[in-house]
This record gives sequence, C-alpha cells and structure tokens, in this order.
Amino acid sequence: MPDHTNTPHVPTTFGQRVRKRRERNGQTRPVVGGLIGRSAEWVKAIETGRLGVPRLPLLLRLADVLGVEDLAELTGDERLTTSSYTKAAHNALPAVKAALTNYHFNDHDEQPESVGVLLSNVRQAWQLWHGIGEHRTRIAVVLPDLLADLQHAARVYEGTDRRRVLVALAETYHLVQLYLSFQPVPELVMLTGDRAMSAAQDADSPKAIACAAWYMNHVFRDAGERHDARVDLAMKASDLLRPDDDREDLARWGLLQLAAALSYAKVGRRGDAERFWDRADKAAKKLGKGYAHPYLIFGQGMVDAYAITMEADLVSGRGAVEAAGRVDVSPMESATRRSFHLIESARAYSLEREPVAVVHLLGKACEESVETARYNLFTRSTIADLAESGPATVRRDAERLRRAMGLPLAA
Repeated sequence: MPDHTNTPHVPTTFGQRVRKRRERNGQTRPVVGGLIGRSAEWVKAIETGRLGVPRLPLLLRLADVLGVEDLAELTGDERLTTSSYTKAAHNALPAVKAALTNYHFNDHDEQPESVGVLLSNVRQAWQLWHGIGEHRTRIAVVLPDLLADLQHAARVYEGTDRRRVLVALAETYHLVQLYLSFQPVPELVMLTGDRAMSAAQDADSPKAIACAAWYMNHVFRDAGERHDARVDLAMKASDLLRPDDDREDLARWGLLQLAAALSYAKVGRRGDAERFWDRADKAAKKLGKGYAHPYLIFGQGMVDAYAITMEADLVSGRGAVEAAGRVDVSPMESATRRSFHLIESARAYSLEREPVAVVHLLGKACEESVETARYNLFTRSTIADLAESGPATVRRDAERLRRAMGLPLAA
C-alpha cells in the first residue's frame, strides 16, 4: 500500500480552492470579504461549502481580490478564465509580444544610435504614456523599435555608455510592463519585470534597481505572492539609495516606502501600512509641494492619492472616501495617474455602497484616460455588474458608460 501520510492536501472544491489562495496571499477573511463588499462570514460560508459558486460578476470580483488570473484555479472548470471576461487584449499586443521574443545576433557591425538620442527617445516614450489620449495605443507604436535599438546598443557600447543604455533599457521594460498590465499575458508581465531588474543590476545603478523594485512589487502583488517578499525587496533596494544627499534618490526611496505601505495594506496590517505611508509622506514633503518625478510621478499628490488605495485595501470604506475627498488629482502631470486615482476613488465609494458616486467617478476616469479605464479590472467588472443588475437609478448610466468604453457585458 502506498504511504499517503506526507501527501499534501489537494483542494477539490471551489471553497477549498478559495481558502488555499486566500491563505497563500496572507489575507484574512474580513479583508477579502470587505474588498468585494461582503462579510467575513460570507467568505467563511464560501470556503466551507455552505454557499456555492457566486454569480459571474461577483466571482470575477473575488478572483480579482485573490489575484487569480484563471477562473479554473477556483472553479476547476477550464472553460472559464478571468481574461475571457475581465481582460482585453490590445490590438498591438502581438507586435509588442514579438518584440520581447525577437533576438538579433548579427548586428554588431551596425552602428547604434548615440546614447543621447536613445535617452531622448525613452523620455519621449514616457511622455506618450502619461499624455492625454489613447496612451496604450500610442506607446505600442514606439516600443518594438525602442526595445530593439536599446538592446542593440547594450551589445555594442562599453563602459559608462553601456551602463547608461542599460538604465534606459530598464526604464523601457517598465513601459512594456505598464503596457502589458491588465491584459491576458501575466507571463509577459513577469518577464518584463525580471528583465528590467536584470538590466538595472547589470548597469550597477542603485537608482535603476530601486525603480525596478517598485515595478516588481506590482508584479508580485498582482501574482498574489506573499507580501513579506515584496517588502523585503523594497527595503533592500531602498538601502542602496542616499536619500539625504540626492533628490532623485529621495524620490525613489519614498516610492519604495509607499510600495511597502501598499503591501501591508493588502494583507490588512494597518499599523505597518500607516508607518510606511508616513515615511513616503515625509519624503514627498521634503521634496516640496510642487515636486513630481518626471516619469515615476512620485510627489505629494501621488502619496496623498495612494492613501485612497491603502484605506480601500484595509477595507475602510469611510476612510477611503475621506481620503478621496482630500485629493485633487487635476494638478497631476499624468492622465494615466489621474484616471487611475479616480478609479480608486470609485472603489472607495463602492465599499460604502454608493453606486451613483461610483458611476460618476468612473465616468470622470474615462474622460481623463479612456484606455486606463477600459483595461482596469475593477472598472470592467463593476460597470458590467451595475449595467446588468445595479439599482435602477444607475443602470442606464452604467450601460452608457459601458458602451462608451467598449466593454462587454460580463454575462
């Protein structure tokens, strides 16, 4: 007879799969329940089998909160994937994907662009990402050639020039990661995060490593990796910086404190979340009221706006709404950031079950950056839910917004 005493338990029911994922994330039942507008008892009832698989809009919200890409991971039904309902592929995705997997071996005889031109091209790409209009569409046009040019230059240049090119390559991988986010290619998001960190390390640049750590935190958080690994990465990267001597270092140091705060909030540890948020806030204040990093956008406005996210992840609807009421996103020099923080404000009001405010704020987010709103998971599932089964007072507005954003119904 085979010995099964050390065989790990394989979850076979929907509830067991939900529990396994929640515990892997380090999330409590009150946190998960609060983030989807249900109680801890509701989560317990799901996990123990007293309640079955919820309706699709609520199932999608649960998958989003748990960081699940494939609904089959929860339901066991391979025909269902979250990407089928909540994620859309941008029409330029094949070209960007090909750019990540194209390899050139015989171009050493070709002279690369000058370092100055390459750095200027990267700055212009960031401006496209943060600018008004369909930023995802515009950035997709330039990414394949930009990646190829920088990869070629990194193979040809040596010494200081090569290190400068590698920093620019890391920044470009960040742009690729942002482009790929909220699309059904999680393996490519992980790939770009890893490549960015490798380029930053090869450049031996603490600034670039810190920036890569910020974006890797997003990768780990979306993948549901344990928060202690995310915090450890952020703190190790921040230790490489000299925030007392260099404003660029201070901005990146503050950004990594913010990463830790968001990670602690995601698992419901308010004291730690507030402690690290205070550190980020002090860094932003030291940089000055009008300061915003050119492409990371770190500054007082960003720190204040992320208080909304922190409170929402801590399942404090009232605290999140109060934070949203204190923030004016209009001065932010990034349409994508303005749209994102408006969406987070809508998420705050959803915790307080105020659908009129939710639809209003999502409409404003769409006006700021339609592609930011269109590809955001909360927006997609919430608008579909409200258009299908929301209160009569908002159903028509939600349906109108759904059509304006080009979103399918989730049913």
